[in-house]
Amino acid sequence: MIDKPTIARIMDATNIVDVVSEFVSLKKRGVNYIGLCPFHNDSHPSFSVSPARGICHCFTCGKGGNAINFLMELEQMTYPDALRWLANKYHIEIKERELTSEEKEKESERESMFIVNEWASKYFEDILQNDVDGRAIGMQYFRSRGFRDDIIRKFRLGFDPNSRTALYDEAIKKGYNAKYLVATGLCFKVDKDEASNKSGEDKYLDRFSGRAIFPWFSVSGKVVAFGGRVLDSRTKGVNQKYVNSPDSDIYHKERELYGLYQAKKAIAKENCVYMVEGYTDVISMHQCGIENVVANSGTALSVHQIRLLHRFTNNIVLLYDGDAAGVHAALRGTDMLLEEEMNVKVLLLPDGNDPDSFARSHTASDFRKYIEENQTDFIQFKTHLMLKGVTDPVKRSEAINSIVRSISLVQDQILRDTYLHECAMRMSMNEATLINTMNKFIRDGRDRMNPQQQQAGQQTSPEPPRANAPQQLTVATPLQQASKVERMLVKMVIRNGNDVIYRNVEDADGNLINLNVAQYLAYNLSIDGLHLENPTFERILNEAVAHSADEGFQAEQFFIHHEDIEISKIATSLTAERYQLSPTALAADAPMNEQDRLAREATRIDNVRNQLEHLLNDFRMDYIEHHLKELQQKIKTATNGPADELMKLMAEYKETQELRNKLARMLGNNIVV
Repeated sequence: MIDKPTIARIMDATNIVDVVSEFVSLKKRGVNYIGLCPFHNDSHPSFSVSPARGICHCFTCGKGGNAINFLMELEQMTYPDALRWLANKYHIEIKERELTSEEKEKESERESMFIVNEWASKYFEDILQNDVDGRAIGMQYFRSRGFRDDIIRKFRLGFDPNSRTALYDEAIKKGYNAKYLVATGLCFKVDKDEASNKSGEDKYLDRFSGRAIFPWFSVSGKVVAFGGRVLDSRTKGVNQKYVNSPDSDIYHKERELYGLYQAKKAIAKENCVYMVEGYTDVISMHQCGIENVVANSGTALSVHQIRLLHRFTNNIVLLYDGDAAGVHAALRGTDMLLEEEMNVKVLLLPDGNDPDSFARSHTASDFRKYIEENQTDFIQFKTHLMLKGVTDPVKRSEAINSIVRSISLVQDQILRDTYLHECAMRMSMNEATLINTMNKFIRDGRDRMNPQQQQAGQQTSPEPPRANAPQQLTVATPLQQASKVERMLVKMVIRNGNDVIYRNVEDADGNLINLNVAQYLAYNLSIDGLHLENPTFERILNEAVAHSADEGFQAEQFFIHHEDIEISKIATSLTAERYQLSPTALAADAPMNEQDRLAREATRIDNVRNQLEHLLNDFRMDYIEHHLKELQQKIKTATNGPADELMKLMAEYKETQELRNKLARMLGNNIVV
């Protein structure tokens, strides 16, 4: 674990231009640098690097950040690995927390398992390429699948001899410990007392003997496991053609995705991932020229796998064959994808085709064209699938409930509302009914089991709601403008949070204080009983207030280089601007005396203060407009209820309407009575 002083030294030494220049050819333009974006197919330079701010940003695809964000996004590094890369570049000695004896022993065992797996992978490759049986059986199988030599090498495919102890014998001969051969699952032990063991002594057998080998790689490229396929006539009548490594300290199947190591850069570049079922689907698509593809190997997707993918993209296309099994696979795990804020599309291939066969019979451009023309938004896919030909009222009700339950898991409120509106039109149903049903699912969902426990059938105590759990919709239109105002307010906090806009203000104790942007915003929101709806935005505001008293605190640099990568990305995105050498910019760089400088600074502070005041009133207006719509709904509902309750609601509506009109006059808007 890297300590904070070391992280601070790394960040102080890092020059964003130096870092980006190792991956992108940059040219100086004004005070910034520009180049072709490494994250998408860029034909005109749109990638800007600001040495003053220490950030980079693409104005086409939006990707960028500070040096750590850049390395994590481009090279798919973890946060510690990016820090180590920078420390190595700037010759900074890393001081990490000393591991305990138990931790050192555990780390040593893990490293030993990686070493054994790496040796085994090379052993399998060598057998495939150079052994008589490897070429005659293993290579023949891969050739029958149409795999080229370069693709076989890319995925490090191999073969394990038919002898039940060939790998074990060779490993022991090379000095590897049997303990780690068993721990990794390469071999298993048959005790001398077992009925199947007639030798009278313990022996070890190879798990993958006689099988074609498909290595599994971690995101960083370490061999974590293997999959083995039976090749000859033994496949007939065999229930399990594939055997995979068992779970171990270095491999948990629900946390890994086959092909992710080979696909990660293409996924980040394309901002999309194709999910298929098997090894050969992944390999054939790579050979076809489509590299942003991974496989879950026929198992249900887990939250861990989804979050792993989310590091690279939030767009996923489920690509399966069009038979009943393919439809079932497309429906499996999709609710978790929606809940984890993934944009899900589905593509079922023509009958008789799977991604493997389709890729082998089409070029990459034809395959991509077919995907673009035939992929379907998941909610539309599910609606069509579950309601097609259904006339029975009970079955139709069950189908609609299932569809609305999936929509309730979508995190984006605007997108949920759009889905509900489209479903209401498709189903010829009252939209308010669907909204009420969805709100019930959202309320119930806060007490649900987590998805993995549901799969295991385990009961557990209710899980606390996630910070970004879906908020219930009212029948009123979502506050699209409110989210825009929030973004603008937080942008001011990041860019101008430490700017003092009011001086010598008397506090509750009679003391004279200065208020900066962050403090003034937080104070006004608290007085009105309001808060920022986005939890990350609220955290940014609170941290800006908390650090306002720190000597030399600069909000923009603090948040751009924040240790929370998500906050760092938000800060970069909200502050990045295309640099233009305008007359104003030229004037700003021109020499000026102290009096002119003070006058310009006073004008700037006035502009900041006026903008903040206006945005605060916009925020209040959005809240009031939303509250008025809620009151309208309550008044409609209370029409048939007690008269005093209705009068109370109408009085509140009138009072709120007057407040809205007063605010409208302040903002210079037309007043709607």
